[in-house]
Amino acid sequence: MKKTAVAIITLLFVNFIFIFGTQKSPRIVFSEDEWDFGDIKEGKIVSHIFKFQNKGNAELVIEKVETSCGCTAALLSRNRLKPGEKGEIKVTFNSRGFEGKVTKYILVRSNDPKNPFKQLKITANVLIPPRPKIIIIPNYVDLGIILNEEEVIHKERIKNGGEEELIIKQIISYNEKAEFYQSGKKINFPIKIKPGEIKEIEIKLIPPHKRGVMREYVQFRSNDQRRPTITLYLTGYVISKEELNKLLRKYKKIK
Repeated sequence: MKKTAVAIITLLFVNFIFIFGTQKSPRIVFSEDEWDFGDIKEGKIVSHIFKFQNKGNAELVIEKVETSCGCTAALLSRNRLKPGEKGEIKVTFNSRGFEGKVTKYILVRSNDPKNPFKQLKITANVLIPPRPKIIIIPNYVDLGIILNEEEVIHKERIKNGGEEELIIKQIISYNEKAEFYQSGKKINFPIKIKPGEIKEIEIKLIPPHKRGVMREYVQFRSNDQRRPTITLYLTGYVISKEELNKLLRKYKKIK
């Protein structure tokens, strides 16, 4: 009786292995997981084709191909592959606006039960040709409490962080009462700044009559090809003299 029971259990186990061990499933296999474009000039668009094959025994379905940013695009040759069939994913990288070592990822989603999320990687070393580079210090300023109709004066520094001469062609503010000075005189454009040099300008403006939060934007336009326009953000809170006196009386005991 015991031998019969053992034989039945053994038979059931063998059947289980046979049924589930031979269950059909797809298997996605890439010829390579990553690609290095090496040194490329900034602004260049480069592409690489990742090749893969369905090495399983069931149909492979590519459900989605995602990239880590809008600078990278992926084009799938086909989304359904029978066992043994091959496919391609063309990955294109736009280096515009990048500098130095760059790494981007591509995620391939499929019905491969063992590898449903396959990650691919591309890298590149983006080279920047000699150019002027505008840097404003700082690029955001909180002016705090401002009296209504009080002239606001802010000193801003402009640095050339590049290798070629920086030319400030224009400084623009949407505040009609804004004026720009350098060394006590109204600026006569263009402003020329040598590599590594810092020049200071003075921004004078009167906030609008409306009390409350003030937001001012000052734009610097230059020959920096990567950032031809850069913005300085000025914020503050405008109040009247009466409101200021109330605050002083209310908090006069606080040092």
